[in-house]
Amino acid sequence: MAMKTKEIAKRSSKYLEEALYKRLFRSGISPQSVRSELETFLKSRKRVFKWEVGVTVRKLRDHKRFKPALKLYETMEKRGMNPTVPDLAIRLDLISKTRGIQSAEDFFMNLPEASKNQLTYGALLNSYCKELLTDKAEALFEKMKQLNFAQTAMSYNSIMTLYTKTNNLDKVPKVIQEMKNNDVLPDCFTYNVWMRALASKGDVSGVDRVLEEMKRDGRVTPDWTTYSNLASIYASAGLVQKAEAALKELEKRNISNDIVGYQFLITLYGRTGNLAEVHRVWRSMKLKYSKKMANMSYLNMIQVLSNLNDLTGAEAIFKDWELKCKDYDIRVANAMIMAYIKEGMFDQAVCIKKGAKTKGGRLNAKTWEIFMDYYLEKGDLKMAHWCADRAIKKGKSQGRLWTPSRQVVATLIEYFEGIKDVDGAEKFVDILKTAGMNMEKEVFEALVRVYVSAGKKSPGMKKRLKMENVAVSEEVQKLLDSICDD
Repeated sequence: MAMKTKEIAKRSSKYLEEALYKRLFRSGISPQSVRSELETFLKSRKRVFKWEVGVTVRKLRDHKRFKPALKLYETMEKRGMNPTVPDLAIRLDLISKTRGIQSAEDFFMNLPEASKNQLTYGALLNSYCKELLTDKAEALFEKMKQLNFAQTAMSYNSIMTLYTKTNNLDKVPKVIQEMKNNDVLPDCFTYNVWMRALASKGDVSGVDRVLEEMKRDGRVTPDWTTYSNLASIYASAGLVQKAEAALKELEKRNISNDIVGYQFLITLYGRTGNLAEVHRVWRSMKLKYSKKMANMSYLNMIQVLSNLNDLTGAEAIFKDWELKCKDYDIRVANAMIMAYIKEGMFDQAVCIKKGAKTKGGRLNAKTWEIFMDYYLEKGDLKMAHWCADRAIKKGKSQGRLWTPSRQVVATLIEYFEGIKDVDGAEKFVDILKTAGMNMEKEVFEALVRVYVSAGKKSPGMKKRLKMENVAVSEEVQKLLDSICDD
């Protein structure tokens, strides 16, 4: 990399004066800023080295900026950059992520035959697996084996991940056996996905056996993912000592002292119920990141302490955050509100909500959802409906549509049935529709019952249901006949 840095320093004025990835990220990593910097660079017609394009695309992918990465690749190719087969495989992956699987298939089909090797086949297979297209993935995998393109663990890993996500867990050991029969050496990812599949079936002893096999392998060293998976698996199984032993191994591998790693440790120690370790890791994280603690770190800590019934600790964390935060993140306040609600301290929860507004926090749909759930539990359906209405409107105004669960919708419409309020029920249904909720039969069946309860007619209800393509039950059909004029 030192040599490449010298190349940048030496290059002529025709070239970009700084590393391309630095230019694209100089205003931040938000989609808007990256897109703007990319457009500025492309319009400048400045040249860059090919290796810079590769490094930049890798960093863009790391930050999930797939569209800018694809545009950079495509533009530079039009300007004469000759793509290698690895470049084409990455480009296929980006096309799948941004334009869909059909476009990825078209790109693959149009590749020169010489470029259709294990890399591009593997990229297409991985795309099928991520989209959970089992039939296509299995057919392509078989073809890869026929072409001797499945000689490494990568393609087998993709198939096993697909089977894990689609709950075809019994197929995973068969894939492992096939790897052994074909002398395909497993890598760390192979062992990790194998252990996750066994854990999903509740086979913890099987997980232990795989771990021992991994250690005997000699080529593969358990990594961060291995021990984080083990800690989670053991915690879920109630094997606290094993979970904490895995967490100690995990801490040894947090060599970069990454803030996300600290948060993960806090969460997992919380799942073991070890409050002392939760506070110890928190103190370590604060020492490391004293001047740049993230809002999400505070939110995570409050949630973990609430789950461990350490309300006093959660309050201290929240107060510390309020003193230091530059921008009032309502998500952190919501976590504290939930902690108070959980302990039955409603008045304190309301104080947090009011305080958030005065300190510049913008209440969101989640804030009102928390209070809605509280009122539902208390049986106060009037207030629950009021909070649901506020949550829907708040979500819509902030561009993040929110709707209650279908069970909650049914419960709230039953409230209107109880008070015989047809207008209120209809307004509630209308606001649900404006928020994008799909009106299925349960909603309309409940609405029909409101009309029956109120003794009101709805001449157009049958036509309305037909337009919505809703078929009600026989019981509700009889009620429907009673409120409609034939």
